[in-house]
Amino acid sequence: MEFRKFGNRYIIRLNKSEEVVATLQKFCQEQEITLGWITGIGAVNKAKIGLFDVVSKKYSASVLEGNFEITSLMGNISTMQGEVYLHLHINLADKEHKTWGGHLNEAYISATGEFVIEKIEGSVEREFSNEVGLNLYKFL
Repeated sequence: MEFRKFGNRYIIRLNKSEEVVATLQKFCQEQEITLGWITGIGAVNKAKIGLFDVVSKKYSASVLEGNFEITSLMGNISTMQGEVYLHLHINLADKEHKTWGGHLNEAYISATGEFVIEKIEGSVEREFSNEVGLNLYKFL
């Protein structure tokens, strides 16, 4: 991974074989980014994406393997129990231009990944909601 900082924005390149979620989470921890958003594009050869079922309150996940373009990655940065928390969604396209999308659990860069993080001063904590079954923003 390499990056440059411009004001409150970070331009980041992930390299072949780097795992997207873990690498970006570690980056945010190291740069003390506790609130903001992430966008990105690139290419991956393996991804685990999920879909939340509101009735069962559980995620179902699928693992995709092969060549995929990240046509869109977007998400936010917050904290939960004082630790950096990333909430990312992704759209992936295969060689037939068929797209797959959902909550991003993990993805491995096959060529390169290009990401922008915008830091917002401050922090917003998350808390698990028994009613919804998700970690929601907690506003005091």
